Formats: sequence, structure tokens, C-alpha cells
Amino acid sequence: MKATFFSLLFIGFLFTSCNGQTEKQYESIAPTAFADKIKATPNAQIIDVRSPEEFAGQHLDNAVNINWNGDDFDGKVSKYDKKKPVFVYCMSGGRSTKAAEKLKELGFKTIYELQGGIMKWNAAGLSIPSDKIIGMCSQEYQELLKTAKKVLVDFYAEWCAPCKKMTPYLLKMQKEMADKVTIVRLNADENKTLINQLKIDELPTLLLYQNNEVIWKHSGYLSEEDLTKQLQ
Repeated sequence: MKATFFSLLFIGFLFTSCNGQTEKQYESIAPTAFADKIKATPNAQIIDVRSPEEFAGQHLDNAVNINWNGDDFDGKVSKYDKKKPVFVYCMSGGRSTKAAEKLKELGFKTIYELQGGIMKWNAAGLSIPSDKIIGMCSQEYQELLKTAKKVLVDFYAEWCAPCKKMTPYLLKMQKEMADKVTIVRLNADENKTLINQLKIDELPTLLLYQNNEVIWKHSGYLSEEDLTKQLQ
């Protein structure tokens, strides 16, 4: 009798766990799958939750800009059909994750979030090719690397939380370690050509060069202690 009771409890636990996994708040999908679903959806509802300035710089075809950090996000998205799929994205995934959760809370049934945002989209080669150079060109970038010292290039953005956290000690190290390492900080939003050419799909991204060759790469937050070890 006890065995039967515990067996039922175990089955119930599995059922709950499985349900918890299937009842996801939204579906975060890779760029290619995101593009395919948009193509397969007539009159797709595509929402870009970045700032108007970011939207003006680049956005997906037929996307509408509703700034997550702007006024009345809830009211603006309420005009959309909650029964039809809605596609949401930002620059790297932080804001779109929050927006997708809010859309689910507001009653939208099918929500697709672009995993990794526009950065992953561009790195996957899905953006429309352009001859226009935005920011530093590859020749100028190569000039930065022509030094006997190691060169650390930090690709960051003002909206990136980990970047903000790392900024104080990167600026400090830029001065204190100037005799050993040249530390160059490049704003990703202002250097989109380089970002695409180097296929950088996450911020911050740190590239350490020696003799014009990448000897170390890291994406995401890194503590001051761990970064110091890499530069010694």
C-alpha cells in the first residue's frame, strides 16, 4: 500500500515537472528559426523594444518600435492581436526577455523572442549586406594592433549592464597597465562594421592580441581579478 502511495506521488511529481517545462512563458529561439517563423507567419507582428535611436540605426523588416524603457509599453502593445503570434527582439536579449514576459502576462498566447537579439541576428549573416562603413574600418582597427605590447580590445555598449559594471576597473587598468598592455574600448553601437566583420554576438566581448593575433577571447562579465590574471 505504501509502495503504491509513493509511486503515485512520484508520478504526480513527474507530471508537474513535465507540465512546468512545457508551459513556458515564451519561446526564445535562435536567429535562423526566428526568421523562418516570421516568413511562415502572414502579416507577422514584429516588435522592436529598443530605443528609437537604435531602431533608426537598424531594424528587422516590418518591425514596429515600442520602446521597453519608454512610456506606456503595456498600452501600446495592447493594440496587437493577442491570439496571433508576436515576435519580439532587442539588441542582445535583455530587454526582449522582460518584454516577452510582460506580453505573456498581458495575455498574448504565442510569443517568440529572438535569442541574442540583433547581435546574434547579424552574426548569423541574416542582416542585409551594406557597403556603408559605420565607425572604425578594418584598416584603422589593424593599425591599433601594430605595437610590441599586448592589445586588449573591449567592445561594450552604454545600455549593457555587465559593461557598466566592468567600466571602472577597465579605465583604471588602462592607466595602471599602460606599460604592458594597450587597452582600447570601442562602443559597439558606434562601430557596427567591426562588430559584423568580427562576428561579435555578445557584449561585452574582450579580445586580447599579441603580434596581431588573438591569443584570448571572452564574452560576458569578467571580474577585475580574473581579467588581471589574463593580462599579466
